[in-house]
Amino acid sequence: MPATVAAIYISSSATVLPQAVTEAEARAHRGLVGDRYFEGGGTFSDWEPKGPGRELTLIEREVLAEIGLSAAEARRNIVTSGLRLNDLIGKRFRIGDVLIEGIRLCPPCTHLDKVTGQALLKPLADRGGLRADILSDGVIHVGDAISCITP
Repeated sequence: MPATVAAIYISSSATVLPQAVTEAEARAHRGLVGDRYFEGGGTFSDWEPKGPGRELTLIEREVLAEIGLSAAEARRNIVTSGLRLNDLIGKRFRIGDVLIEGIRLCPPCTHLDKVTGQALLKPLADRGGLRADILSDGVIHVGDAISCITP
């Protein structure tokens, strides 16, 4: 099964549940236009140190289905289908025409537990998704292929 974008979510502020969109404009070294972190209004926008991996978050649809968590509740930007995100750490890949670099795991935090009212730390351990950097501008669409560039 080919790896694809199953869904895209953005949220205008930390307190608003992310909304599904069919496409999102990705800006290199910034994030998704209209998303809380692009605008500097995310829960962790002001946390230090500011390092890489803050521009895009991804999570596997298969993991969400297994634990019964909605994509909006997961609060990640991109829901993927057909690939293991942990394998993309330290690798460059494309989502459609947009160049992305996988930086580090995106483990669940107590904030996610608080906003969902669920205990998610254990069920999402090592499966909470991927933090990534956007390396080129472009538009990401639902259904776009995801392809690894670096082995």
